[in-house]
Amino acid sequence: MAFRQHILDSEGFFGPYGGCFVPEVLLPALEEMQQGFEALKEDPQFLSEFHQALHQINGRPTAFTPLPRISAAIGGAQLFLKNEGLNHTGAHKINHCIGQALLAKRLGKKRIIAETGAGQHGYATAAVCARFGLECTVYMGKKDYERQRPNVYWMELLGATVVAVEDGSQTLNDAVIAAFKDWVANPTSFYLLGSAVGPHPYPAMNTFFQKVVGEEIRSQCESLTGRLPNACVACVGGGSNAMGMFFDFLDDAEVRLIGVEAGGHGKQPGEHAAKLLDGQPGIFEGYYSYFLQDDGGNISNTSSVSAGLDYCGVSPILAWLADAGRVEFERASDEAALAAVQRLAREEGLIPALESAHAFAYAFELAATLTPADVVVINASGRGEKDLFITMRHFQEENLLAYARHLLQHQSQKAFAV
Repeated sequence: MAFRQHILDSEGFFGPYGGCFVPEVLLPALEEMQQGFEALKEDPQFLSEFHQALHQINGRPTAFTPLPRISAAIGGAQLFLKNEGLNHTGAHKINHCIGQALLAKRLGKKRIIAETGAGQHGYATAAVCARFGLECTVYMGKKDYERQRPNVYWMELLGATVVAVEDGSQTLNDAVIAAFKDWVANPTSFYLLGSAVGPHPYPAMNTFFQKVVGEEIRSQCESLTGRLPNACVACVGGGSNAMGMFFDFLDDAEVRLIGVEAGGHGKQPGEHAAKLLDGQPGIFEGYYSYFLQDDGGNISNTSSVSAGLDYCGVSPILAWLADAGRVEFERASDEAALAAVQRLAREEGLIPALESAHAFAYAFELAATLTPADVVVINASGRGEKDLFITMRHFQEENLLAYARHLLQHQSQKAFAV
């Protein structure tokens, strides 16, 4: 099957998945977005502007980096990473933010709405809006707002209004719902959705703007190793970084494509965020795909040490590719992801985001089953500075508490002096 062409030419469905199940008030905005995207994706002037922005703002192409020490220690496949953490704002998210913001400007939009989990999509959206002179409102679950406080600060510094959502489980799912409510109330705004999820045309549009990642991997891997990889491994929350990596290899049957979901701290409902492994098909937030649900069909709570994977659903494109057997799915636990962060830091001098660390955790296991002639590429979708307070609490809790006490003492002395 020509998977790539179907995604590019899709009218909103990937097998049975996808669609556009939204309030009628949003249909004109989505139709306008679809028509604009379909015209611009074939427009040489727009594509030139998009790729120029990727280079000038992001510094693309990002690095393709071997992991010689870990590869030697494992004794299996050669490991390489695609370092999307080197993008401006620290993750792959800014690729589609640039594309969608340019589309919004072409459509004459002045205000951007976004949701964010780990904060990387919100951070990237805020940066792009500042660059292009657009008003920006970002919704973030209160739980994520607290655990990803550095990214909240960056968004606010960039001029965005960040709204902490206190409904539900206070994570990414609730931020998406709040953003859609804003859009229903303000349909002339542009909702810059952060992953390959949501109603048509978002899944295909997000993939289109992210596919530069896989295109660069193909060229860089062939240049460095003389061949295509045996396997490409990416973490999976909604699916933006996975589709960005996988798209260019979908029609290369010899390349295994492996998505790694958040195994959390257990396999019971509410203890993980493994949608394709443990979820059920259903309709939620405007599209039909796999979602974590209880016996009554209600959306279940999720759990992950990584805010960006802590989401109840997954891209309809990945659901279709899973059913077709083209993409394999595995899981990595919180504990395994944290261990991968520490190993990469100490053995290769690299600190990945906790989301990306899930992919590394599984790739290390996979590499051990292969030979030194094999090549495995991991998509390092973001860097780990944003996770400072999470990883420090795990590795150096006493030092973190001492730092917090010092800050509180300093503030107390300052207030008393005033």
